Amino acid sequence: MSRTTASTKATPAPTAPTSPTAPTGLTGPTVAAGPVRAGRWAGPLRLPVLFAVAGSALVGAATGAAAGGTVPGDGVASRPPRPHAGRTGAWAELLRLPALFTVPGDALAGAAAAGARPGPRTLLAIGSSVCLYEAGMALNDWADRAEDAVERPHRPLPSGRVRPAAALTAAGALTGAGLALAAGAGRPALAVAASLAATVWAYDLALKHTPAGPAAMAAARGLDLLLGAAATGGGTRAALPSAALLGSHTLAVTAVSRRETTGGSALAPLAALATTGALTLLVTHRRTRPPAGRRAAAAPGLPGPGPAEATPRATGVLATALGAAYAATAARPYVHATLNPSPPLVQRAVGGGIRATIPLQAALAARSGATATSLLVAALAPAGRMFARRAGMRKVSIT
Repeated sequence: MSRTTASTKATPAPTAPTSPTAPTGLTGPTVAAGPVRAGRWAGPLRLPVLFAVAGSALVGAATGAAAGGTVPGDGVASRPPRPHAGRTGAWAELLRLPALFTVPGDALAGAAAAGARPGPRTLLAIGSSVCLYEAGMALNDWADRAEDAVERPHRPLPSGRVRPAAALTAAGALTGAGLALAAGAGRPALAVAASLAATVWAYDLALKHTPAGPAAMAAARGLDLLLGAAATGGGTRAALPSAALLGSHTLAVTAVSRRETTGGSALAPLAALATTGALTLLVTHRRTRPPAGRRAAAAPGLPGPGPAEATPRATGVLATALGAAYAATAARPYVHATLNPSPPLVQRAVGGGIRATIPLQAALAARSGATATSLLVAALAPAGRMFARRAGMRKVSIT
């Protein structure tokens, strides 16, 4: 999707383009007695491994498509690459792989909001979301290659480590793969994925530098969450409130990211700080439950208590804790950027907003009663930090 919420390019994260956006699950048997119980958490525990393998395969495939060449490009990494990084490192930087950990939570939160347990179709939605998100990342740099040649010459395209034609080809191929995976999850999921893909491409090619840019990125993240709901539960109505909350967070982060390279305005980080406070209150004090009919129609998937079986007190405590984690992750860098809106502090604020996406997704799942799903989403945060450290990409921006 684009970088979104993983950053403005988070896709029309679709911006993380991050969020923006690309959006998707888990599988596992329903609760059973006896011997089956031993493997009830096998699905959730395998998911991080699946993401790591998928990420490696994606980079490997992209690396094969890249060959030397020079032309300006656009970018989102905040630190210059190491000389020995090589083509694989260049593609990892182009696709902003650390931000990819913010994507699965969209579909999982959507499934929880729809009252369904994550299952095989949720996995398809996650795969679709990942592909569309990365398509937005590649397209973002291709569209901004001239601007990056001036402001971010170390990025993969301007530095010549990835050819512009290869980046555009990757964006098209990933978009096609994302739509194909969504089709496998059913017509409702394909309809949402098609809207998401259109939003991502519109953001990167036309809307990014217009007043409508942040709204487009927010729409991408919201659609990403709805993709998980449509794939898992067959409908999106019950997930609309959660999509609106996640989209509001993405809107705030994207607005801040527009000043990443210039700084100079305290208004955007101050507005983002206020938005974070409001979202924290809503997530921790206004817990929603899917309609009974939707819960009954939940597809078999992850074992353990589903949304309908969660204890109100337990999920309330968990939602409060995750909401506090969300506020702590996003608020501090926003305060610093408000007091001193210099480019370095604004970039840190954007990074904090992107990282805060995961605890927000987990809190949204918890308030829907999906305790196991919320804990699984929350586990993606430390996994993402570990991956970023090992990849030498501790700072990832939206733009």
